[in-house]
This record gives sequence, structure tokens and C-alpha cells, in this order.
Amino acid sequence: MQHWLSEHHFVSYVLILGFTIYIFNTVFRAQQRLPILKEVLVYLLMAIGAFVLMILQVDKLPIIQCMGIAVIMMLMLRGRQLYDKYKKKKAERGAVNEAEPGR
Repeated sequence: MQHWLSEHHFVSYVLILGFTIYIFNTVFRAQQRLPILKEVLVYLLMAIGAFVLMILQVDKLPIIQCMGIAVIMMLMLRGRQLYDKYKKKKAERGAVNEAEPGR
């Protein structure tokens, strides 16, 4: 896989840019939106940084694989957070039903 990604530069660049944008939006983005010019500047800098990472990927460093693992771990964390939220709501509904025995 590493060899194939090293030969296909455009695919490598798109994957790295997509992973970078996802990681930035999930981890580092502030709750409020930035002004449009700052937003454009941030994404432009990410595009330049993704190009640098693509060069390292072509030089046989496993950049895409490492970013993929980071994204998988973030998705697992998000899944766990949703599961805990679901269990908490379910426990609260059970406590309400026990508090009202007349129903």
C-alpha cells in the first residue's frame, strides 16, 4: 500500500488534506466560526502543509497510515461519547419511571 500511495501523488495529497481538515475541525476548531478571510487563510495553510506531508509520504514515510489511525481513534472516541450519552439518557428515563409508580 505504501508503494502504491508513493506512486499516486494526487490520491496521497487528497487523503492527507482530507485527514488534516477532519483532524483540525474535530480537535482544534473553536466553537465559533472564524471571519471568512481567516478561515480562507487557515485552509490555505493546511493545503500547503498537506503538500509538505505529501512529499514526506512520497519519500516512504507512513504519513497517511498514521493519520488514518488517528482518525480511527477519534471516531472510536466519538462513538464512545455517543454511547455514554445514550446510556445516561436511558438511565434517567428509568429513574423517572421508577419515581412515578402510578403510571
